[in-house]
Amino acid sequence: MVKYVVRLLILGVIISFLPDIIGEGIYVDGFTSAVLVAFIMGLLNTFIKPVLTIISLPLTIATLGIFYFVINIILVYICDYFVGGFDVSGILPPLLFSFAIAVSNWILGLFLD
Repeated sequence: MVKYVVRLLILGVIISFLPDIIGEGIYVDGFTSAVLVAFIMGLLNTFIKPVLTIISLPLTIATLGIFYFVINIILVYICDYFVGGFDVSGILPPLLFSFAIAVSNWILGLFLD
């Protein structure tokens, strides 16, 4: 449980700085919104992403896996809907955001697990 809270707080810090790195298209209001984004993205990746992946499997196979990026963009927009201090616009910024979160989560997993 402590590892999860530490991971959530570190991801919150990373999410706070991502709008400065990505630029236009991503807005995070503050640290509490960033931690809430990290929590909601974790829930979406755990429960919604597998369902969307299974449902869209034929389309993902037909596009040779490119549609999987669309699923990631959809999840970021769903998170935008649920978190008030988090705004997303466009297609490339949420894709870069989801990629940065995935890489950050992977690196944190190397150190915290």
